[in-house]
Amino acid sequence: MIKETLKESISVKKKIFDNEDLIAKIEKATKMIEAALRADKKILFCGNGGSAADAQHLAAELSGRFNYDRDPLYAEALHVNTSYLTAVANDYSYDDIYSRLIKGIGHSGDVLVCLSTSGNSQNIIKAINQAKKMQMLTIGFTGQTGGNMSELVDLLINIPSKETPRIQEAHITVGHAICEVVESRIFPRS
Repeated sequence: MIKETLKESISVKKKIFDNEDLIAKIEKATKMIEAALRADKKILFCGNGGSAADAQHLAAELSGRFNYDRDPLYAEALHVNTSYLTAVANDYSYDDIYSRLIKGIGHSGDVLVCLSTSGNSQNIIKAINQAKKMQMLTIGFTGQTGGNMSELVDLLINIPSKETPRIQEAHITVGHAICEVVESRIFPRS
């Protein structure tokens, strides 16, 4: 069973590697994030469950460091303030947790990176719609179909799988690739 799990994970990553259109989208995401950071804009991440953990992980790679010491970059996962999260979920709706925060802190030119294996999470959909009203750029990390997010985001990185664990593994792999490239371009080692 362990070997089968590893084989499936490798297979999904091989499909990404062999898909030139998907590689081009990943490169485009890298350029979008790099340009926003160079323009002193924010990279905001959101997701639910394991995707929230992945969002927080990727935000930390940019705001802290990835491969080497360098200045921090403005990247933040929107779910880390539990008092805010529970208050808005209680007083309004769980569907409003991200869109309300984006309305408060988002600005034109910021980038919202949304992680959802199904692409159908209502709070993510509302976040994208709010971000677009504010002229933010949106990148969606999803599974194979892209779900409802596919029609809304500026750039869709849809992993060629329908299996949640394989999709999430690939989200981290792709996210790490983006972070590594962004770090190396903004802070080239001499």
